[in-house]
Amino acid sequence: MPRIQAATVAEHHARQRRALLDAARALLAEEERAPSMAAVGRRAGLARSSVYQYFTSADELLAAVVADVFPKWASQILNRVMAAPTPATRVWAYVAASVDLFASSEQAVARVLTQVVEPRLLQGPMEQFHAQLQVPLRQALADFGEPEPETMAQLVDSLIVQASREVAVADRTKVAPIREVTLARLRRLLGPYLGLDPQD
Repeated sequence: MPRIQAATVAEHHARQRRALLDAARALLAEEERAPSMAAVGRRAGLARSSVYQYFTSADELLAAVVADVFPKWASQILNRVMAAPTPATRVWAYVAASVDLFASSEQAVARVLTQVVEPRLLQGPMEQFHAQLQVPLRQALADFGEPEPETMAQLVDSLIVQASREVAVADRTKVAPIREVTLARLRRLLGPYLGLDPQD
């Protein structure tokens, strides 16, 4: 039995489960395919048999990854939006954080999850993710004085998705310059509307 390196058994189990989720996510990003239970165990430093103490199947593990990553991705964007000082810069923070998510290794994770996880398991977390992000974006637009914040929020999201398509599928060595080009294009479109200063 592996040595428990935590104050309690419950804490030990939580750490092991966390290690397995992190290992699965890392392998999804690196290999762009569903990892085996053995590979996840190796990455987390656990025997294959130990993985099954936490997840009964690869499908259950992937479902747990889905439940874990969407709230994390939302938090990454929301934290940057909330840190911006004005309504206009909150909108731009939303745009920039969204592009950064598309440009990160997490995009590979999202792409693989849509291929290997049953749509019914993805639908709820994805809908909650998008709904959660729309709230602060609509509020920032309303605070900015936009008379149609809901419609404008949908248009902003559409612009982000269209503009980020290239960066989302780029080779990892080319992501940084493509990200800069993507943000510059969005800045040319949205900067005048938002009245952003060059340093914002």
